[in-house]
Formats: sequence, C-alpha cells, structure tokens
Amino acid sequence: MMKNAIEIKNLSKTYKASGKAGPKMALDDVSINIPRGSIFGLLGPNGAGKSTIINIMAGLVVKSSGQVKIWDRDIDTNPRNAKASIGIVPQEITFDPFFTPLQILDLMAGMYGVPARERRSMELLETMGLADKAGSYTRSLSGGMKRRLMIAKAMVHSPPILVLDEPTAGVDIELRKALWDNVRALNAKGVTILLTTHYLEEAEELCDRIAIINHGKVIADEDKETLLSRINNKEIRFRLDRPFDDIPSELINLGGQKSGKRSVTFRYSPGEFNVDGLIGAIQKCGYGIADISTKDSDLEDVFLQLTSAAA
Repeated sequence: MMKNAIEIKNLSKTYKASGKAGPKMALDDVSINIPRGSIFGLLGPNGAGKSTIINIMAGLVVKSSGQVKIWDRDIDTNPRNAKASIGIVPQEITFDPFFTPLQILDLMAGMYGVPARERRSMELLETMGLADKAGSYTRSLSGGMKRRLMIAKAMVHSPPILVLDEPTAGVDIELRKALWDNVRALNAKGVTILLTTHYLEEAEELCDRIAIINHGKVIADEDKETLLSRINNKEIRFRLDRPFDDIPSELINLGGQKSGKRSVTFRYSPGEFNVDGLIGAIQKCGYGIADISTKDSDLEDVFLQLTSAAA
C-alpha cells in the first residue's frame, strides 16, 4: 500500500538571470516525503522556497531537476492525473463578486469535468459552515467565510490531497480557530493536508510532521514531537519577595537573567540541572521566593534556532 501522499526527491529550481540580477537558486536538492493521511507543515522564512514547491506541484513553475510524485503519479510522466490528485488553496482570495458560493463551486467542478450528478457543492458548503450562504453573492461574505469558500473550491473534484498556502493570513484569532476545526474535519475524512504558515502556533496545533526550509534547503524534516525535543530546554522564573536593581553575581554565574523588577529567569535542561540548588542559591543571596513558574520549549524556539544556524 502506498505510504506517501507526496514524494519530492532531489528537487531543484534555478530561476534565470533577469536584468542585472544573476541566476537565483530557489530550491537546492530538496527531498521531502509527506505521509498519507497526515497534516504536514512546511515552514520557512519569506523567500525560503515554500511557494516554489507548491507552484511546481501545481504546474505553474517548471522544475530544473528532481522528481515529484503526487499520489504516486509523476508530474512529468502523468501530469493530468497528478494535478487531479491535489487541491490548492492560494494565499490570495479571488472570486467573482457577483457569483454565489453555489455557482462558484458548480462552475469549478465543471472545469474539472465532474458530471452534474456527482457534484458535491452543497455538501462542501455544509462542511465549511456556509450552507446558509449558498445563494448569497460572494461580495457579501466576511473574510473568514471567503477563506472557507476557497477551501471548498479546492475540494470540488474530491482530491486526496489539499494544499493550504497561508490559509489564515489576515484572519483574527477566533476565525483562525474555526478554520483549524475545518482543516481537522477534512483530515478526519482521510484528506492529506499540506500546510504552509507563518503562525508557528498554527503548525504546533495542527501538524503531525513538520519540515523547515531555509534558503532553498531542507534543514529539518521530522515528526512534531521529535522536532520539539531538539531543544530540551525549560525556562523557570522566580518572582522574588522584593524588587532588586541588579542580579547578584552568584545568580548571574548560574545563568540568571533579570526579567522584571522582582523576577529572575533561568534556562535549563531537566536532566542536567538541579532546581533545588537554584532555590538554595536565591535564598543564600537573601531573597525569598514569592512564586515559581515554568515554560517548556515550543516550535518557535526550534524554528529560530534552526533558521539562525542555517543563515
């Protein structure tokens, strides 16, 4: 049984020189496997190469070298079926404002050659929570509704893979979480999701596996928990019983940093650090402890560490 929804092997793309600018390598020997049924996060700074990968899969950009298979169909030898296996939701919202959501989905399904009796326009609108807007002009929809309609539009031909390129850009927190629920619902039905996002919280919340790309190279490709374990750090903050101007040298030597008029923060690895020793050092300096709080490493810590190292 096929294990991967998308297989990218040794993919490279160099854009030709333009004007005074020389050739630009956008992708450099990228290899990624996206497991079937997963929610896969593709992260990276602006210009890292994420959009180039998506555009190659969509047939909008011609690769320089390498191989791409979508649902086990090579984009070179079987481009028609490869493209039919993927639905792409771009960053930009584009609709005819005088069409209704139902008309838009029916029209898109027709463009994919889906017979009228097999179209799932109303089913998709119901899944996206837009059934009550089926007959409204799209210009009357809110930003969040238009985002959800974009997802429905990408699913009219029932592709097994959905690519979401910055799906919640410019959306407020409440609508973002509603879109997360829609994504999870599609994934629960067996749809493989490829997600690019600038919101690390979003990737940490949704994704099973994450690849990080920087300057056209893959610098990490692991399941989320393994990636998070790369930085085995905790942060512990002690709120003292009174304000202080300068951190005592004894605490500085232990890595202490001032984080407020009354707080000092330490970063430590749980297996290599004695918290009791910290407490004793603080008390030895003549301070009492009013409160203690801890924080685990998150995806942002990993992302910043990896991209900084690769810069």
